[in-house]
Amino acid sequence: MKKVFPRYFVFLLLWLLAGSGKAQDFVLKTAAFKPYVTAFNENDEELYKQLIPNDKAWEFLAANVPLFECPDKQLEQTYYFRWWTFRKHLKQTPAGYIVTEFLPDVGWAGKYNSINCPAGHHFYEGRWLRDGHYLKDYARFWFRGGASPRSYSSWAADAISAFGKVHPDKAFLTDLLPDLVTDFREWEKSRLDSTGLFWQTDNRDGMEVSVAGLLGQENQGYRATINSYMFGNAKALVTIAEMAGNKTVADEYTKKAATIRRQILTRLWDEKAKFFKVIPRGTGSLTRADVRELHGFTPWYFSIPDEKHAIAWAQLTDERGFWAPYGPTSTEQRHPGFRIAYEGHECQWNGPSWPFSTTITLTALANLLNDCNQNVMSKRDFWNLLTAYSRSQQRILENGERVPWIDENLNPYTGDWISRTRLSTMENGSWSTKKGGRERGKDYNHSAFCDHIISGLIGIRPSHGKALVINPLLPENTWDYFCLDRVPYHGKTLTVLYDKTGDKYGKGRGLRIFVDGVEKASAATLQRITVSI
Repeated sequence: MKKVFPRYFVFLLLWLLAGSGKAQDFVLKTAAFKPYVTAFNENDEELYKQLIPNDKAWEFLAANVPLFECPDKQLEQTYYFRWWTFRKHLKQTPAGYIVTEFLPDVGWAGKYNSINCPAGHHFYEGRWLRDGHYLKDYARFWFRGGASPRSYSSWAADAISAFGKVHPDKAFLTDLLPDLVTDFREWEKSRLDSTGLFWQTDNRDGMEVSVAGLLGQENQGYRATINSYMFGNAKALVTIAEMAGNKTVADEYTKKAATIRRQILTRLWDEKAKFFKVIPRGTGSLTRADVRELHGFTPWYFSIPDEKHAIAWAQLTDERGFWAPYGPTSTEQRHPGFRIAYEGHECQWNGPSWPFSTTITLTALANLLNDCNQNVMSKRDFWNLLTAYSRSQQRILENGERVPWIDENLNPYTGDWISRTRLSTMENGSWSTKKGGRERGKDYNHSAFCDHIISGLIGIRPSHGKALVINPLLPENTWDYFCLDRVPYHGKTLTVLYDKTGDKYGKGRGLRIFVDGVEKASAATLQRITVSI
């Protein structure tokens, strides 16, 4: 019988063979990081297996993920933990590979237990896997595999384009163009009204029981989320249409993007509160809600605002605003509607910290620091948010041991995973079967983390062009070294390292950029560098 090898095993073999050649002089040794995966497996109760079970996790990760080393071992651990959890969600279906949100089947999911709400995060995170076939299948699934691409708000076109910035494939992107155009037009039919703004319910925005959501008729509102997503999708359609040589579509969506941006900046911006807010829908008035919510930072995820809007970010570091020890709160804490509740719906967005929104906020903040001339936020603020996010991804076991953990929503003051605490006793003192069963939220794939290390902290800023910007957001004098190695990019392999003394890696002092093992640029300090790929 002919032996069939898993595709990740083939990638591992090619990876190791490439490592033996002079052109691929890797800095980090893959085996040095295997103990992380061994420990994750040993501490895991593997309740739900999909494409790659725990006993195959190391083979897959060794073949596919960039290696990362730094002095902060908790941050380093979280990086590998999140890759370990991400591969759990790769699922093989008759429609090809997909990425799931929940490991157990849940009643509100679509075909093959798919949910489009976090798909944007899946693409931004998964684009750094060496094997791009998983996400190509996943992209096709949403529009050709019987999926439900508009069950929840989505920035699918933008995210698929972001994947293409790491794994260029003009034929793949342009082939999807008609599907992405159809998707946009269907959103216009269902969620764009005479105000010129897109609207959504807080539930279908993935944000149940939000403070502003309760103000609109049937929880409807003109939100910075869906309007920003549609701007991002329109800009992506321009890019893909230009690749296809389709000037008509490119011109059409250039105009649509400009219109959406103008509406966000003029209608959703509250000049008095200095923040992007929700306008409740169906109230007979287009008055903005009186509450700041964390999703008001979403426009920066797509680089929409002007420099004058940067003042909004002062709310992130304000303890009366969003700042809390275990992650930013979903609602400003000074507002009377702010709650940390252990009753009612287990997934409330009126106070708890949500990794979904923290992910958007971190990407938005990285964009602000990279693209905007402002003095409100600094690299230190990015670092503080990133490390708080990393520290929050833990759980204390009954024996007092602290283990890496990612779940649904957090108590921002204690670090308790609220929905887990609620669900574990919801049905006769045990797990609620109708809400997903045992450990519904364990290894929850509703956010990202590794992308914040790669494109944020270390600063690989992917693009469709040949010029690559690398701009580390690590504050000066924080670490003496770091290395991000074996990063797939445009069919090549990148290494970005910093070595204060030159003794750690033996490649020289300062910041060093390598492409396929060949040094392309360097600097004595952490600074923006542009290289040609």
